[in-house]
Amino acid sequence: MTESFHLDAVPIRLESCGKTFPGGSRALEPLDLTIRGGETIVFLGPSGCGKTTTLRIIAGLESPDPGGRVWFGEEDVTALPIERRNVGMVFQSYALFPNMSVAENVAYGLKVRRVARAERARRVGEMLELMHLGVFAGRRIDQLSGGQRQRVALARALVVRPRVLLLDEPLTALDAKLRDSLRLEIDRLLRGLGITAVYVTHDQGEAMALGDRIVVMAKGRVAQVGTPRDVYHHPADGFVADFVGTMNRVGGTVLDGALRLGRGVFPWSGPDGPVELLVRPEDIALADDDGADAHLDGRVVAAVFLGDRTRLVVETGDGPPLTVDTGGRSALARGDRVGLRLDPARLLGPPPG
Repeated sequence: MTESFHLDAVPIRLESCGKTFPGGSRALEPLDLTIRGGETIVFLGPSGCGKTTTLRIIAGLESPDPGGRVWFGEEDVTALPIERRNVGMVFQSYALFPNMSVAENVAYGLKVRRVARAERARRVGEMLELMHLGVFAGRRIDQLSGGQRQRVALARALVVRPRVLLLDEPLTALDAKLRDSLRLEIDRLLRGLGITAVYVTHDQGEAMALGDRIVVMAKGRVAQVGTPRDVYHHPADGFVADFVGTMNRVGGTVLDGALRLGRGVFPWSGPDGPVELLVRPEDIALADDDGADAHLDGRVVAAVFLGDRTRLVVETGDGPPLTVDTGGRSALARGDRVGLRLDPARLLGPPPG
């Protein structure tokens, strides 16, 4: 990657940025958030949670409610339209011009900015090389694959050297294998450029792979902000626990400083009484063959081979079935009896929400 294409890392600050649409529909509750320069932050959540509204406020496509402010570094950009904020945007739909070649699409933003022809050609060539698109420079958009089109969209957004790169569900239209490949490509690109990037997705795998931090959103509010590891291993509430990854809920009883869960008894702090705990599928182990060390007994009601692991659904007769991930070579099948072991250090909860 050439030195000339290492971009400035501009921090972003949102202050009391809420959004109410005409008619009183509240899309976003007032939000305060600081995005560090050079950070990739991912807004993650289901449809209608406010993540795209937040992105559009950062872009200048929407104005926050009165009192909300958007800062790029020390500059208040709240009143600036998108064309004056110098942001690059990549959309799910690519939004490329079908009547232009790849090179012409990439050059479009530079042409609008009246960059001189020679400089324009140099920067387009540099970006096409960076994105491994040089051999496609003269091709029409309809002659490209979905992944190639997405790389053209990225090149067009970055060639203008934006202060901030905004990506709105950019991989949704692609098949699973191509999504994984482009996800790695985008991660390499963002790390190399050092640009501040805001990425919107409903795909937790993308969020985990790309985000320095993840902002999990629900019903127009921020449910949790943290690193991928923090959000996965220490969810702030029941919504985050269920939305990010697969989570089991198991019931136990606390009495005199001990948690009783099936046949297991573990030291536990907290008030006496029934308690609901959370545990990830990979944190439940199969007991030894004789089952003598099992905390719970159950019957396999489903076994799905996923290549690197086998996902079991185990009915214990006490509460909802448990999802358990085992090694990919597991030969367990529907109807088999199994014993399960729980590590108290891996139990989370009770969830606050």
